[in-house]
Amino acid sequence: MKHILYILLLCVPVLGVAQSVKDLQQEQQKIQQQIKETDRMLSQTKSDKKNTQNKLNILNQDIKNRKKMISSINTEIDVLNKDIETLNTRKQTLQTELEQHQADYAHLVRATHYAQMQASPLLFLLSAKSFQQLIRRMRYMHEFQQYRKQAVRRIQGVQTDIDIQNNLLSERKQDRNIALEKQKSERDKLAQSERKQQAMLKELKKKESNLSAQLKKQQQKANEINRKIEEMIQKQTRNQSTLTKEQQLIAGGFERNKGLLPWPVAKGFISGFFGTHQHPVYEHVTINNKGIYLQTETNASARAVYEGEVSGVLVLGNTYAVIVQHGNYRTVYSNLVDLKVKQGDKVVAKQAIGRIYTDADNDNKTEVFFQIYKDRTLLDPTPWLAQ
Repeated sequence: MKHILYILLLCVPVLGVAQSVKDLQQEQQKIQQQIKETDRMLSQTKSDKKNTQNKLNILNQDIKNRKKMISSINTEIDVLNKDIETLNTRKQTLQTELEQHQADYAHLVRATHYAQMQASPLLFLLSAKSFQQLIRRMRYMHEFQQYRKQAVRRIQGVQTDIDIQNNLLSERKQDRNIALEKQKSERDKLAQSERKQQAMLKELKKKESNLSAQLKKQQQKANEINRKIEEMIQKQTRNQSTLTKEQQLIAGGFERNKGLLPWPVAKGFISGFFGTHQHPVYEHVTINNKGIYLQTETNASARAVYEGEVSGVLVLGNTYAVIVQHGNYRTVYSNLVDLKVKQGDKVVAKQAIGRIYTDADNDNKTEVFFQIYKDRTLLDPTPWLAQ
């Protein structure tokens, strides 16, 4: 039992390392799934060789994902290297212990052999001068035999521990080799993506003068959409009476779930962050987003991030914006077609609201514009979504 506990104590840190490696590998599987999603989105862009801002956005996300993957693999390799070093140290300690036990046992065998040359065990017993001395000599011989057996068991036990360490070392080294191969593969793919990125940037910068009017038109359209949404929000909050008990509960739940809300899309990435930012291609152009843009796959649906009630539907040219009320909070989903809800409908988290518009004139970009308001105050949605 003591030896079994010793083995378990040896293995506890190793089990912790195994769990850490497993967690990292699960993280890498998630990142790999994200990479597959961006690859699929890239395949859904127009098949011509024309470089576009849309393709660049997807490629930028691909590069971001691959850097995350490499970082995770590097962490895994560091963990494995430290574990291998710990296992080697343990093995060396056990090897020293084994050598000491073997030396002690060899000394014991030599001493026993010498004693047997002097007198046989039977003569040793028969030469006792009294019955009590005979009993003591018998007990001594029994204890001596038990001691020899224990010495053998100690040697066998330490050898078993060394075998365990060798097996663990072999497993960790194999895991490290696999991780190193993954690292090399991902670095090669990252380098390839970064070369494509630089080529795209170079080509797009040549078209800066031609695209400036298009960017201005897009910003004007975004400003008009924001103005209409703000007007409806102001109208709703102006006419809003005291919240009901149910609305207060929903608002409290929404607030407590900050950082845990599901994304408005099942798959995708944030292609435009909240606030003022420099344009990803043109250094002198700035973008001011009143929400966040999430790019996703063709035919994807926008979904509610929390339970609530559809308080408004806006027609914005050939698309719609849907406002969902969560007590004194509101979420807005713009650039939708084929709505699945209407004003007054109750919705639950992850319920489809409408299909996201795919812009055939803009390289099949499929992007939803998402906003969060608290009363009339516009909030940055990013910290509210699950990471």
